Amino acid sequence: MNRDQIWPVIHAQRGAVAALLETLSDEEWHRPSLCEGWTVRDVAAHLTLQEVGFGGALGMLLRWRGSLDRTIQHAAYRRAAALNTGQIVAGVRGTPDARRHNFGVTHLETLTDILVHGQDIAVPLGRDLHTPAEAAAVATTRTLTMRLPPPLPSAKRLAGFRLVATDTAWAHGEGPEVRAPMAALLLLACGRLTALPQLSGAGAAELTGRLSAGARHNG
Repeated sequence: MNRDQIWPVIHAQRGAVAALLETLSDEEWHRPSLCEGWTVRDVAAHLTLQEVGFGGALGMLLRWRGSLDRTIQHAAYRRAAALNTGQIVAGVRGTPDARRHNFGVTHLETLTDILVHGQDIAVPLGRDLHTPAEAAAVATTRTLTMRLPPPLPSAKRLAGFRLVATDTAWAHGEGPEVRAPMAALLLLACGRLTALPQLSGAGAAELTGRLSAGARHNG
């Protein structure tokens, strides 16, 4: 997929996440997401940061919290507190056809952000949010091969395995084979262990053990 093919997917996924958010009860907005320490509301508020531009990014950096992860989390908390539910939904949906993304990243990170954070919201609520397999393949390849921004620790833990999608023509790496739907492989590359039960193949048990041990160590 090239840039002109990716942006319509980003817009469609933003619309799908916004539509899901419109159906949530007050209680569901405050449930934990797949992001540790983030509620559904926090994740949704984070997605609205695509709309703040350079000035908003600069303001976030001026509130530096010692690491990029903590700074981003703090910005999400502030955004969640500052906006009402309707404003968050509108911000997630964004402006149709606008090609805006956060300062310092590309359209590929923007694609990954909406695909993964959409599942961060949907999965713990038991909601179905479709992830296009071809788009997930692009996002997973970027996650596993990027050098700047630095690769995620979770992506490094997938090294040494042959990852194979079961629903699109995609494979990556060398080693014992691990098979799963493309959306599940993207979630694992981004550290979401909720996708582990979807793994199969000769390397599935070994990779499950590695990722689970890594999660216990980080905790």
